[in-house]
Amino acid sequence: MTVDVGAQLRKGVVEFCVLGLLSREPMYGWQLSERLVKAGMIASIGTLYPMLSRLRNQGLVTAYDEASASGPVRKYYRLTAEGDAQLETFRLQWGPFAATVHDLVGKDDS
Repeated sequence: MTVDVGAQLRKGVVEFCVLGLLSREPMYGWQLSERLVKAGMIASIGTLYPMLSRLRNQGLVTAYDEASASGPVRKYYRLTAEGDAQLETFRLQWGPFAATVHDLVGKDDS
Protein backbone atom coordinates (compact mmCIF):
# COMPACT_ATOMS: atom_id res chain seq x y z
CA MET A 1 0.00 0.00 0.00
CA THR A 2 1.36 3.40 -0.98
CA VAL A 3 0.37 6.29 1.25
CA ASP A 4 0.17 9.81 -0.15
CA VAL A 5 1.80 11.51 2.82
CA GLY A 6 1.52 14.95 1.22
CA ALA A 7 -2.23 14.59 0.82
CA GLN A 8 -2.62 13.58 4.45
CA LEU A 9 -0.51 16.51 5.63
CA ARG A 10 -2.43 18.98 3.46
CA LYS A 11 -5.74 17.59 4.65
CA GLY A 12 -4.82 18.42 8.23
CA VAL A 13 -3.77 22.02 7.65
CA VAL A 14 -5.48 23.40 4.55
CA GLU A 15 -8.40 24.89 6.47
CA PHE A 16 -5.95 26.78 8.65
CA CYS A 17 -4.20 27.99 5.51
CA VAL A 18 -7.53 29.42 4.36
CA LEU A 19 -7.97 31.12 7.72
CA GLY A 20 -4.43 32.48 7.47
CA LEU A 21 -5.05 33.97 4.04
CA LEU A 22 -8.32 35.52 5.18
CA SER A 23 -6.63 37.00 8.25
CA ARG A 24 -4.64 39.21 5.87
CA GLU A 25 -7.59 40.43 3.81
CA PRO A 26 -11.06 39.40 2.66
CA MET A 27 -10.85 37.35 -0.53
CA TYR A 28 -13.27 35.91 -3.05
CA GLY A 29 -13.27 32.21 -3.86
CA TRP A 30 -11.27 32.38 -7.07
CA GLN A 31 -8.55 34.44 -5.33
CA LEU A 32 -8.32 31.91 -2.54
CA SER A 33 -8.20 28.97 -4.93
CA GLU A 34 -5.44 30.52 -7.03
CA ARG A 35 -3.27 31.04 -3.95
CA LEU A 36 -3.95 27.55 -2.60
CA VAL A 37 -3.46 25.77 -5.94
CA LYS A 38 -0.22 27.66 -6.57
CA ALA A 39 1.02 26.65 -3.11
CA GLY A 40 0.04 23.01 -3.77
CA MET A 41 -2.47 22.95 -0.93
CA ILE A 42 -5.52 22.06 -3.07
CA ALA A 43 -5.82 20.47 -6.49
CA SER A 44 -8.66 22.62 -7.82
CA ILE A 45 -11.29 25.19 -6.93
CA GLY A 46 -13.80 22.35 -6.61
CA THR A 47 -12.37 21.38 -3.23
CA LEU A 48 -12.46 24.94 -1.90
CA TYR A 49 -16.19 25.69 -1.82
CA PRO A 50 -17.21 22.74 0.37
CA MET A 51 -14.41 23.77 2.75
CA LEU A 52 -15.63 27.39 2.81
CA SER A 53 -19.14 26.11 3.53
CA ARG A 54 -17.84 24.08 6.51
CA LEU A 55 -15.88 27.08 7.80
CA ARG A 56 -19.02 29.24 7.52
CA ASN A 57 -21.12 26.62 9.33
CA GLN A 58 -18.52 26.55 12.11
CA GLY A 59 -18.71 30.34 12.42
CA LEU A 60 -15.04 30.80 11.46
CA VAL A 61 -15.67 32.79 8.28
CA THR A 62 -18.49 34.92 6.95
CA ALA A 63 -19.37 35.92 3.41
CA TYR A 64 -20.65 39.06 1.75
CA ASP A 65 -21.32 40.12 -1.83
CA GLU A 66 -19.45 42.98 -3.46
CA ALA A 67 -19.82 44.49 -6.91
CA SER A 68 -16.92 43.96 -9.28
CA ALA A 69 -15.74 46.49 -11.84
CA SER A 70 -14.70 43.64 -14.13
CA GLY A 71 -17.75 41.39 -14.04
CA PRO A 72 -20.50 39.97 -11.85
CA VAL A 73 -20.93 40.43 -8.11
CA ARG A 74 -18.32 38.47 -6.16
CA LYS A 75 -18.80 36.64 -2.88
CA TYR A 76 -16.01 37.64 -0.51
CA TYR A 77 -15.04 35.71 2.58
CA ARG A 78 -13.59 37.17 5.75
CA LEU A 79 -12.47 35.84 9.08
CA THR A 80 -14.76 36.16 12.09
CA ALA A 81 -13.51 36.82 15.61
CA GLU A 82 -13.95 33.10 16.31
CA GLY A 83 -11.95 32.26 13.17
CA ASP A 84 -9.20 34.60 14.29
CA ALA A 85 -9.11 32.89 17.70
CA GLN A 86 -8.94 29.43 16.05
CA LEU A 87 -6.11 30.60 13.81
CA GLU A 88 -4.19 31.99 16.77
CA THR A 89 -4.59 28.68 18.63
CA PHE A 90 -3.28 26.85 15.56
CA ARG A 91 -0.32 29.24 15.27
CA LEU A 92 0.62 28.67 18.91
CA GLN A 93 0.50 24.90 18.50
CA TRP A 94 1.99 24.60 15.00
CA GLY A 95 5.56 25.67 15.80
CA PRO A 96 6.12 23.26 18.68
CA PHE A 97 4.30 20.47 16.79
CA ALA A 98 6.40 20.94 13.63
CA ALA A 99 9.58 21.05 15.71
CA THR A 100 8.65 17.81 17.48
CA VAL A 101 7.89 16.05 14.20
CA HIS A 102 11.20 17.29 12.80
CA ASP A 103 13.03 15.97 15.85
CA LEU A 104 11.37 12.58 15.48
CA VAL A 105 11.63 12.05 11.72
CA GLY A 106 14.39 14.44 10.62
CA LYS A 107 17.77 13.15 9.59
CA ASP A 108 20.60 13.45 12.05
CA ASP A 109 23.04 16.05 10.70
CA SER A 110 26.03 14.58 12.56
